[in-house]
Amino acid sequence: MNILILGTGCAKCKSLEKATRDVVAEMDLDAEVTKVEDIVEIMSFGVMTTPALVIDGKVVVKGRVPDKNELKQLLTQ
Repeated sequence: MNILILGTGCAKCKSLEKATRDVVAEMDLDAEVTKVEDIVEIMSFGVMTTPALVIDGKVVVKGRVPDKNELKQLLTQ
C-alpha cells in the first residue's frame, strides 16, 4: 500500500501524518507512508485544501484530519 500525506507543513498536516503513521504501525500494515510538501505535486492530485490523504493514488480525505477510527477504516478497505 502506498500512502501519501499531502500538506505544506501546517499543524493539521503534521497531525495527519503522525496519526497515519501511528495507525499503520498499530495495525502492522505493509504500507509506505510519504509526506508530500511540494505544492505543484499536491495540486496535481486536484487538491486545493490540505491536509489530504492519498491511498494507492486515490484521494480519500482532503481539508481535514480524520480520527483514528476513520483512518483504520480507510486503510483496511
